Amino acid sequence: MLVSAALLSACGKGQPEGAGAGGMPPPMVVYETVNSRDVAIDFEYPGQTAGSREVEIRARVTGIIDKRLYQEGGRVKAGQSLFRIDPATYAAAAATADANIATAEARLKQAEREFNRLKPLIEAKAVSQQEFDTAASNFDLAKASLKAAQAQANAAHIDLGYTDVRAPINGVVGRALKVEGALANAQGDSLLATMAQTDPMYVNFSVSDDDRNKLQAQLASGELKLPDGKYSVHLKAADGHMLKQVGKLDFSDYKADANTGAFSSRAEFANGDNVLAPGQFMRVVLAGVIRPNAIAVPQRAVLDGPNGKFVYTVGQGKEGKPAAVPAPVVPGEWVQLEGSNGNGWVIKSGLKSGDKVIVDGMARIFFPFQPVTPLTAAEAAKMAQQPPMGPPAGKAK
Repeated sequence: MLVSAALLSACGKGQPEGAGAGGMPPPMVVYETVNSRDVAIDFEYPGQTAGSREVEIRARVTGIIDKRLYQEGGRVKAGQSLFRIDPATYAAAAATADANIATAEARLKQAEREFNRLKPLIEAKAVSQQEFDTAASNFDLAKASLKAAQAQANAAHIDLGYTDVRAPINGVVGRALKVEGALANAQGDSLLATMAQTDPMYVNFSVSDDDRNKLQAQLASGELKLPDGKYSVHLKAADGHMLKQVGKLDFSDYKADANTGAFSSRAEFANGDNVLAPGQFMRVVLAGVIRPNAIAVPQRAVLDGPNGKFVYTVGQGKEGKPAAVPAPVVPGEWVQLEGSNGNGWVIKSGLKSGDKVIVDGMARIFFPFQPVTPLTAAEAAKMAQQPPMGPPAGKAK
């Protein structure tokens, strides 16, 4: 890091010439004064993208595929034709059904005329009751026959329409699973292709039972807070960079998965620019939670010791001079610090506001309470910019 480089450069300046091992000045270290503040806490989980709607394109009538009408892997609109099944048989059936309607209509008109002819005659008792009843029944049967013919015609035209296989949604269609000349069987293997709606896009992930319980408990106790009442969701690509899309938590299951014990969750992202594609593996980052009045230090400042983790703070050594004083700490979550500090630790206990934590130069601290020369990052950078001191006057170069 730049501060480390500045510190190394600064260590070679200002030292008295000829100083031996026992005459070396205290090593220079860089410290930060920590203060309690609200620290943003992120929670990260592995996830995988999926279309917000994923559908199967299936044949609804049996027949030979005449043609594929879309580009495999291309985007299509809802209602766009994808496949055409040979329509000849179904067109003939529809024409026959239409002819049956015409026949039924003619029979209905005939029965209606006969009924209307006999109606005044039965009132005048000029025909028998049986003859009139027969005419009335034939009239009713003709009505029913017409309705049946119309229903059969509707079914035939529906089947004819199904020979034109259309996209049910806007989205991307995958490769064709049936080619021209293949049989599409509505009663058997009728899958022709699959497609997905990619705007919006879903990202599925799981939260372990332990993480979920801890988060809920800390939110309930006030140890953590969710100021806006909802999470903002970010995505981290496989190479570690953050994508610009910001999503929302769309679904969280009320029960744990019987096999994994984790709770399934889902985030939704706008994807109008088609940056996301179904099936990608991502890191899902839930943001929006803060830890109030927390202390955070750079990750590199936290060291491992025989009794656990600790940091060096600038304290008083012998004769009241600055020294590296070890301070045992209990770290919490990883956080992203502002500026160039990168990753950091939230320190749950062991530090207080005003402590000066050494963040660079720990490699030159060989034992606890070793005398040091503490510098701020700004002081170290300024010292590194100073020109090196020349040899004392009177000495040969």
